[in-house]
Amino acid sequence: MAERTVQLVLHYDGAGFSGWQRQPEQRTVQGVLEEALTRLCDRPVAALGSGRTDAGVHARGQAVGIRVPERWAGDVQKLRRALNAILPPDVWVAAATEMREEFHARYSAVSRRYRYFVGTDEEAHSPFRGRYELAVGQPLDRGALDAAAAHLPGEHCFRGFAVLGTAPARDDHRCHVTNARWHDRPGGLVFEIEANRFLHHMVRFLVGTMLDIATARRPLADFARLLDAADNAETSPPAPAHALFLEAVVYPPSLYLPRA
Repeated sequence: MAERTVQLVLHYDGAGFSGWQRQPEQRTVQGVLEEALTRLCDRPVAALGSGRTDAGVHARGQAVGIRVPERWAGDVQKLRRALNAILPPDVWVAAATEMREEFHARYSAVSRRYRYFVGTDEEAHSPFRGRYELAVGQPLDRGALDAAAAHLPGEHCFRGFAVLGTAPARDDHRCHVTNARWHDRPGGLVFEIEANRFLHHMVRFLVGTMLDIATARRPLADFARLLDAADNAETSPPAPAHALFLEAVVYPPSLYLPRA
């Protein structure tokens, strides 16, 4: 049976999932999506994500690669509508695009962008905001946050900001960060970071450490030192997962087939 390659872009609320990756006896985004695809295609369909998001982490731009029967690729918007009709309400297909056969959701990506939301006003404790941002109960030194983030652009070994043992021992743990900065927003701040790759818990370790610096729990000088650390023994605990969003995954334009 002829098949075509399609990229899906997913939004999901991570609160009800044990992360992206399929796991036995656990509800995961990959598992839910593959169940829906199997129903539509009358056979198992693998859904390959651009990367794994942890339990509780949300997405507004998770890219997924699938191979579907040609009848669906002929009208990818019909496929998108059909998926959204049967997926649970905490997952939504925002876009569907036919791709060249060599497209690989993980290895073809040139960058990924995450955002972490911090609430600094009293209303941040509201249950309507607390589900998607971290409410902090004390003032933050904005200058310290900016100074810490300024260390990140460029290529670094992030062993000090990653879960030990989740990358192969031969992996150099190096990531090239193209953008890392804090932005003001109504009621708080958001940390935005873009890089070619991310390690397990990397963004959450970075945010947790920067928040400790911004609340004077540790000195700013620690941040540069931890970028050279061999492990995460001295890194602050990772910030909670519920305020982290995978915002976008970027691919070379040449991998997209022209629209009819």
